[in-house]
Amino acid sequence: LDEAIDICSHKPEAVVVFQRDQITAPLIDGRDLDWAQLVSGATPADCVPVAATDPLYVLYTSGTTGIPKGVVRDNGGHAVALAWSMKNIYNVDPGEVYWAASDVGWVVGHSYIVYAPLLHGCTTVLYEGKPVGTPDPGAFWRVIAQHGVSTMFTAPTAFRAIKREDPDAAYLKEHDLSGFRALFLAGERCDPDTLHWAEDVLGVPVIDHWWQTETGWPIVANPHGIEQLPIKPGSPTVPVPGWNVRVVDGEGAEVEPGEIGEIVVRLPLPPGALPTLWNNDEGFIRSYLSRHPGHYVTSDAGFQDEDGYVSIMSRIDDIINVAGHRLSTGGMEEILSGHPDVAECAVIGAADELKGQVPLGFAVLKAGVDRTADEVSAELIARVREQIGPVAAFKIATIVDRLPKTRSGKVLRGTIE
Repeated sequence: LDEAIDICSHKPEAVVVFQRDQITAPLIDGRDLDWAQLVSGATPADCVPVAATDPLYVLYTSGTTGIPKGVVRDNGGHAVALAWSMKNIYNVDPGEVYWAASDVGWVVGHSYIVYAPLLHGCTTVLYEGKPVGTPDPGAFWRVIAQHGVSTMFTAPTAFRAIKREDPDAAYLKEHDLSGFRALFLAGERCDPDTLHWAEDVLGVPVIDHWWQTETGWPIVANPHGIEQLPIKPGSPTVPVPGWNVRVVDGEGAEVEPGEIGEIVVRLPLPPGALPTLWNNDEGFIRSYLSRHPGHYVTSDAGFQDEDGYVSIMSRIDDIINVAGHRLSTGGMEEILSGHPDVAECAVIGAADELKGQVPLGFAVLKAGVDRTADEVSAELIARVREQIGPVAAFKIATIVDRLPKTRSGKVLRGTIE
């Protein structure tokens, strides 16, 4: 945190630190404040009424330019949509225990660890740790049994990790999951293999669903609390009430069932979706509304079958999905090209059994560089880790002689893939 503040142009006036028993952080005098000390001397404040259209929070998400976009969430529509979704999508009743095994810092955590379960009167579980290794691949089963979780929501990556460590689900046999009713997966495309494995070991419905930071709640799902529709592996099922989903070609014309196109939502957007980007109305229109007038552009490609089931296949831009985190390959390319020895580079997303996708880097060195490829490669990996973080899972940077290009000089990433 100190390093982040050091490189920021904006310096905070104060930093509140929650100290942990395991390791305490040295506090900077005059800037850092201890959470426990502050709370002990604090006076409770009354609730403050706000307008339904007032901003509730701003959450930054990857942009195709590599510049994050500040998604604004409003108060009223957000509360209505999330409260409605708890029963109609997740089929959870007030008083039950609901667990979204996610990070509070991104949209699943905002929507389904904090706001939705509490608005609906559920107990919510905050879990800090991994699905494996803390201490074993039975961590999720322990939490479900110990807290009486009825419904869980997590990313397919978590179940791929458990399956890799404990393919026969031996750790599951140590826990009583008799009160567990359903598992929901989202954050990335759920491969049928993971879906079937989870169904087999848990013996409950495993339901894939699809949404985005921008939307705040599911666009496409199996409406478990209204009517459980047949599950088609590879599809998150059908559009949720309020979402008018269309699949169009590059000109905006609807394509035939089964044909891949761009997935868009016909306006108006339902309650809970973003009303704009923070201090950037023009960017909101440019990013989401201008490509196909009258529609919100999801930037995802896929198709809708004869039964109305939607399947999400890929991004239409350069965003890749690493373990549920949307990351810009363009942003990583900027970091690689900033290395003094690199002439040009490309980053692509490669299929990965555990994380869904991982980035692969290809770099061409400047003429006259006489260092070894291994040396430069290690520095490139370290640069991405330092500037984006370990969440990027950037571990392979290959030094190549040249990159395939069009005659105009555009790198052919599809060809590399």
